[in-house]
Parts: sequence; structure tokens; C-alpha cells
Amino acid sequence: MQIGLIGGIGPAATNYYYCSLIAEFARRKEALDLTIVHADTSTLLGNLERNDIDAQVAIYSRLADRLASAGAECVVVTSIAGHFCIDTFKEISPLHVVDMLTEVNKAIKAKKLNRIGILGTRTVMETRFYSGISSAEVIPPSGGALDDVHAAYVAMAASGRVTSSQRAVFDSACERLIKEAEVDAIMLGGTDLALVYDENETDFPVVDCAAVHVEAVVRIAIS
Repeated sequence: MQIGLIGGIGPAATNYYYCSLIAEFARRKEALDLTIVHADTSTLLGNLERNDIDAQVAIYSRLADRLASAGAECVVVTSIAGHFCIDTFKEISPLHVVDMLTEVNKAIKAKKLNRIGILGTRTVMETRFYSGISSAEVIPPSGGALDDVHAAYVAMAASGRVTSSQRAVFDSACERLIKEAEVDAIMLGGTDLALVYDENETDFPVVDCAAVHVEAVVRIAIS
């Protein structure tokens, strides 16, 4: 099955999906068939801020048509923030949409987690992952920490790089969620957080939403 990626939102997230898919297909000794199209980060963030679902879905629909013309059989939005309109996009997409929200909810249920902290954009944190998690309580940073995480995340996503000051913001938020909110794990609610945390190297349990999504894409494409 040829995979279609809607990338660009942001560049580091796209690179994560691309490299991860190459590695996973190579590990399975399967040939990867992949096409990537580009969506603009600032346009997405503007539509997210205004909750302009129709505008973003129109962009996705146009890009999905292009992917279908190239032979893709499924489409993947390489951005957690970009999933704010995923239900509407699924209704009109010419291709099967591999929905991250559904896959992450299943993964959290399988891990039997009860309380999860979340990092990401303001909308992702305030909506608790777009209310997509039914198997656990999702807890965002409190007070000014939520604004600090949002600002650090947006700047990191736009540049494709993480600075030491941004990393310190994320580390502080994680520490407070673990010690004060007593969460069982931290959910990386932004694909670009792969620049900051590797679930195999952190001192605390992590739910890596992008990794869960990639695993689902591989499973669907191969099966």
C-alpha cells in the first residue's frame, strides 16, 4: 500500500515520520512506497487558533486529491495540532485517513494508564487531546505553565529546532505534572516533541503519540 503523508506541519515532525517509516519498513524487510505533500505550518496554526475547520479541511482535501493522483491509498496528517479538524476531514477524504486520536486512545487503554499529563499547543492541552482519550484522565499544565509550554512548542515547531530555554520549559512542566498532579505518564501531544524526548531515554513514562501513529501506519500499510 502506498502511504500519503501531509507534511510540513512542522518540518521536524515530517522528518520524524519519514525517517521512522524508512526504519520500520527496513526492519521488516518490506519495500516502502511513500509520497509526501507540503502543508504550511503558519497557516495551520492560524486556522487552529480561529478554529477554522472548513479552511483547514479544504487544504487537506486538496492535498489528499494530489496524493490519490500519485497512487496513495491512505493519508496521514503528520501533526497532532493538525488533528483538530480530523473528524470532518475523514468524512470527505478521498483516501482512508489513519487517525492518530483513535490509535493513541487504544494504546493508552492497552497500557492501563489512569492519569496522563499532556504537552503540546494550547488547543491540544486545553481540549485534552481534542477529547479523544476516553480511557484515562488527561491533565494539562496549570496556570502560566500552560502558556509557557504553548509558546515554546509553537516556536520549536516553526523552526524545527529546540533551544535550551524551550527544553527547560518542557522539563519544568513535566516535573510539576509528575510531582504535583501525580500523573502516571506524560503524553507528547505534539509531534515535534520528538526533538525533546525519546520514550526509551526519559526518566519518566512517556506516551509518544507520533510513535503510536507511525506504528499504526506501518501495520495498516503492510496488512
